Amino acid sequence: MSRLRSVASSTAHGLAVDRRTVLAAAGAVSLSAGVGYALRPTDSRAATQSPATAGEAPVASSRRAPAGPLAPYTRGTTLSGVAVPRGGSTGYRRLGDGKGWPRVVRSELATPKSGRAERRTALAAFVQLTDLHLIDAQHPLRLEFLRSADVHAWRPQELLTVQGAVSLVERVNALRGAPVTGAPLHFAMTTGDNTDNNAMTELEWFLTVLSGGRITPNTGDPRRYEGVQNSGLGQYWQPDSALRDADKQRGFPQLDGFLAAAMREVRSPGLNLPWYSTVGNHDSLPLGCYGHGDPYLADFAVGGRKLMTLPAAEARKLQEAIKNATDPLGVRFRDLLEAHARDLRPVTPDERRAPYTAAEYVKAHLDPAYTGMGPAGHGYSTANLDAGTQYYSFRIADDVIGVSLDTTDPGGHYEGSVGAAQLRWLDRTLRENADSHAVVFSHHTSQTMDNGRPDPARPNERRYRGADVLAVLGRHRNTLAWINGHIHRNEITPHTGADGHAFWEISTASHVDFPQLARVVELTDNKDGTLSVFTTMVESAAPHRTDFTDLSQTGLAALYRELSFNAPGARTDLAGGTRDRNTELVLKKG
Repeated sequence: MSRLRSVASSTAHGLAVDRRTVLAAAGAVSLSAGVGYALRPTDSRAATQSPATAGEAPVASSRRAPAGPLAPYTRGTTLSGVAVPRGGSTGYRRLGDGKGWPRVVRSELATPKSGRAERRTALAAFVQLTDLHLIDAQHPLRLEFLRSADVHAWRPQELLTVQGAVSLVERVNALRGAPVTGAPLHFAMTTGDNTDNNAMTELEWFLTVLSGGRITPNTGDPRRYEGVQNSGLGQYWQPDSALRDADKQRGFPQLDGFLAAAMREVRSPGLNLPWYSTVGNHDSLPLGCYGHGDPYLADFAVGGRKLMTLPAAEARKLQEAIKNATDPLGVRFRDLLEAHARDLRPVTPDERRAPYTAAEYVKAHLDPAYTGMGPAGHGYSTANLDAGTQYYSFRIADDVIGVSLDTTDPGGHYEGSVGAAQLRWLDRTLRENADSHAVVFSHHTSQTMDNGRPDPARPNERRYRGADVLAVLGRHRNTLAWINGHIHRNEITPHTGADGHAFWEISTASHVDFPQLARVVELTDNKDGTLSVFTTMVESAAPHRTDFTDLSQTGLAALYRELSFNAPGARTDLAGGTRDRNTELVLKKG
């Protein structure tokens, strides 16, 4: 049986926390299985503040440990079963129950030693959620019209992201603890692209999904849907219509009442453990790729016109401009909208669709209405507001710290980078906490950080790429893992630094594209000179089988998964291989 380490804070580990935080942590440990709290401010400006200001984020206690002995389990995880297609190989395919995925031991970085299961001690356990992409599907700026050139540019499941995310919360809440060690879960971390259009509506939905409450996933006209799915355009699935659209020709069903059901109020229980937030490019940039600053696009987002169709040749040009980052500020996009003024369809204006700034993103997390199970700010603090940053560090357990990076580039484009100040801060944070294991979180992966555009707010600051982040992490022997998302695919990569120190990079699939997963991560000390990082994939709580007559919240969550599997043009490799899913990742200690 694994022994759970104490998660009380300890100044003996060199962590700079204020007295109020230490006292709160001590109180929380006596009541719960785990705590999380913000470390001292995460930037040079904030570091000049007094300790009392530095520790504003109060400790949030997680759910209590089970009363009985903790034990490993597989139920509710992909170890016991996954959604798979039932019969057929073409057309629209229904999903059902399939065999689970095995756990694979990976030994590229260290040799696993026998008997470690009996010796190991649990250091920490948490859940990673990534790329939820909560979508305001009626937003005027959406690029659905690119489907004329790329069939996957619009996906039939996009109206159901809220229902799907709530079902994922329900799954996390139902987990009995960590699947391998049975240890209580300390927290959940979202690793970016929590929203899709950088819209205030989506941000409110995201915060409510994770903190708990009621959501009406509808904007514009409160009485009816206004978007591509009742447009009469055959290139989109028209679920409530008898129109023989392109997707129905592929086997998609006609579902009378679908649009009204998708816009009904949704209730989220909120996560029943503390959660932290990391920012992604879709959270920072309009449409995930355009820099802020164009008043035309900002007005268009809240206005009463929407482009729903575009000739394939023009769609292809715009898509290439986005892909090749030749229009990072959206100038060509604005010109295209102006050129097609006569093709714009009327929709109901809605100020709630306004784009939000980085400061507004942080302020929303600090809003007491969204505290949920805590911590207040979910990692962010007023120090971030003062310094204009979106990165921070926090304590996971008495000898484990977490570091959340901001890898988005405010200059535009969907690929990432970090500024010089943040890279120095990362190096300093790891060095000052050298006696604690470190887990680093970000949105972008090491291979998707090649965007060197300057930050408009810091035009003279150098931007650093993924290789530079790898070099910093590789210099610090306390780095265990770099956990991220962005690529919508499960992928686990071993890295070895110049001095021989090794760590794992863990990239996790999204919850908008099939197979719609989250990942449980467990850190253990094997007491033999090695550590193990266990990863276990989980699906949402929605049943694998759908019922086309069930348009309840749960029924729609199940349909969300099945539609994503059948989305035309969807990639089939996003689950990754067996070595990227349920794993034991062994590495040398220290």
